[in-house]
Amino acid sequence: MWWRALVLTPLIVVALHAQSAEKRPYTTWSDYGGASDSMQYSALTQINKSNVSRLEQAWFFPVPDKKGNFGFNPIVVDRVMYLLGLANAIVAVDAITGKQIWSHVVEDGTPGNRGINYWESKDRSDRRLIFGAGGTLREIDARSGEPIKTFGNNGRVDMRVGPIRPLGGPSGTPGRVFENLFITGSQTGEGYGSTPGDLRAFDVVTGTLVWTFHTIPYPGEYGYDTWPESAWKWAGGVNTWGEISIDEQRGIAYFPLGSPTHDLFGGDRKGANLFGNCLLALDARTGKRLWHFQTVHHDLWDYDLTTAPKLLTVRHNGSTVNIVAQATKFGLLYVFDRVTGRPLWPIEERPVPKSDVPGEESFPTQPFPTRPPPYARLKISADDINPYVDDAEKEQLRSVLMNARNEGVFTPQTLTRDQISIPGELGGSNWAGTAADPTTGMLYVRTADQPAIHKLREFTADATPPPGPPRPPIPEITGVTRYTARLGSMWRTTTGLPAISPPWAELVAYDLNEGTITWRAPLGSVRALADKGIKDTGNAQRVHRNGPVVTAGGLIFIGTNADGTVRAFDKDTGKVLWERRLDANPEGMAAVFEVAGREYVVFCTSTYESVPEGEIAIVQGKPEAQGYYVFALPQTPSSAQP
Repeated sequence: MWWRALVLTPLIVVALHAQSAEKRPYTTWSDYGGASDSMQYSALTQINKSNVSRLEQAWFFPVPDKKGNFGFNPIVVDRVMYLLGLANAIVAVDAITGKQIWSHVVEDGTPGNRGINYWESKDRSDRRLIFGAGGTLREIDARSGEPIKTFGNNGRVDMRVGPIRPLGGPSGTPGRVFENLFITGSQTGEGYGSTPGDLRAFDVVTGTLVWTFHTIPYPGEYGYDTWPESAWKWAGGVNTWGEISIDEQRGIAYFPLGSPTHDLFGGDRKGANLFGNCLLALDARTGKRLWHFQTVHHDLWDYDLTTAPKLLTVRHNGSTVNIVAQATKFGLLYVFDRVTGRPLWPIEERPVPKSDVPGEESFPTQPFPTRPPPYARLKISADDINPYVDDAEKEQLRSVLMNARNEGVFTPQTLTRDQISIPGELGGSNWAGTAADPTTGMLYVRTADQPAIHKLREFTADATPPPGPPRPPIPEITGVTRYTARLGSMWRTTTGLPAISPPWAELVAYDLNEGTITWRAPLGSVRALADKGIKDTGNAQRVHRNGPVVTAGGLIFIGTNADGTVRAFDKDTGKVLWERRLDANPEGMAAVFEVAGREYVVFCTSTYESVPEGEIAIVQGKPEAQGYYVFALPQTPSSAQP
């Protein structure tokens, strides 16, 4: 096929791996998000504010067979880049030229679409790539692409096998390597009968299970009394499907945990439901709980924690404090001492609206940080209706709003009318949603103001069970009728824009030394509006799949999916310094790396399978333009690499 890359000879492969891996902090991209602490930061400075406008495309690796939800963050070791290629194969390419070295066809499953993990022994004689596919963990040799059959059972570890009932399989987001452990969350589902999201660590070499943490506590475990007595046998969810962060110096792993299931109704799981929606700190070597904080009690809104906890050092009240900052889907930012779990600023339990659904017992309060301020809007009124629709639609949107249950953030679901969630479950910060600068204490949040609209209806079990491992039976509970609603029901106009007024998506810069916002900048554009002179609106459509990367060169790199554009922002002001329209839709986060003295920035792109008629928020990408776009500064003839 015309897109098939050249295959390098074994002699060249050996040469590419002969270089010693660079060990200076944040100067490689050998792990998802740049490093095991998930900072999404690069200390490289060759590309900077003064020259970023000169960036040009160095090479392109096409992957035209992908269909949506393809935001793979490639990793680079020495001169080799590892990525997800055609037919869901794991592919190694020369990071300077983009030419293929080898391709590993993944049998019986599809690899995670967000990234991959790398591990090497201390003497570098053993180098492995770790990924999930078909419910199993697998490893291949990083130099040859050959499966490592001594890992697990003939090269596979079945993550779905549990001691009591089936567990969640691999997440699309990579886990983390710490020493000789592979630490991982899982994918569980969001409805009734979902598997539990136990956190686990496996021996990297053998695949042996080393420790497990039950996120739905067993009898006698901490948090057991926050659930119905038998919930540990049947309740599901409470999984880390997003990004894990590791404090390697202290041996602490930080997990953002998701919602219990069903995500929008909890009448069958009365209580606070630990460790749902918690930031959880565990001893990375043993899995022992060190501390936790629950950001949503008894979640009814699909407000998973999924954004990576960010590990920073700040000045607070005259002292140096090592912190962890957790962004959320619902627009609130929580900051803690990363060792003790003590909040940096007070967090108040405030009353929230009460559910009127029979059998439901919504939690009476939720925790609100007094600082920093929210990065997303927490309420919507008639004055906030989208102004870029005709008068008839404005009136229709206003009527929906006035007749809905709409009491701001944490408005419960209802049976009798629409309910408005603001932000909705695809708003705020999602996976890859923040980047942090370890030298300054600055945190950058990619956020969306995207209200959702729901209405509960009575649940009936599916006649045909979904594919995958057997689901546990769903026990009947006296006096409780189960209800359901469709997740991801964004409240939008007929043109595909959010029903709320702009800005619909932004980058927000926080100084966590002070707990303040230093700037906000619209993120993305709606081309149909921009052509009419209506700019600075941002674009929320699928922006929850785009993540920022900040650099020591003073830049923030980020793509925006709906308008097919990649940009570099000034990290100090939020001003756009460089942008490039692509023929596909950027997804995921960039990777920033240096090979042979040249700095590169790579963006992964996907396309939409289809665009609804009348939709103006989305620019349809070209399938043949999907793949990896790699940018660098122009080379002089004397500096060009072979």
